[in-house]
Amino acid sequence: MTRLTARFWVDAYLTRLRLHDIPAFVVAHGDDTGGAVLIKLATLDGRAVVFQRSFDLLTGDRTWVELSSGDESDVDAAITRQRQFDPDLWVIEVEDRQGRHLLHEEGLA
Repeated sequence: MTRLTARFWVDAYLTRLRLHDIPAFVVAHGDDTGGAVLIKLATLDGRAVVFQRSFDLLTGDRTWVELSSGDESDVDAAITRQRQFDPDLWVIEVEDRQGRHLLHEEGLA
């Protein structure tokens, strides 16, 4: 199975969010080909959650799992730590008071 480049996936995700009128921004541009992606969801009330893509070892499926959640400053600190380990990391910030991120929809795993 062919893997999508990180840039292609990010562009498609941003388009999907835009079609649902959900604001999102690239706050850290990672490696276009193979960079990992973090999705930060800010609910605009001082709280946030960040998701990373993971593999289910039993099924081999890809899924989005929570890396950190809580006060937005704590979530930002967790993202900073991850970027220190992986400078090729993409960070996408989604801003939605309703908490929509669309990551669990078909085609985004």
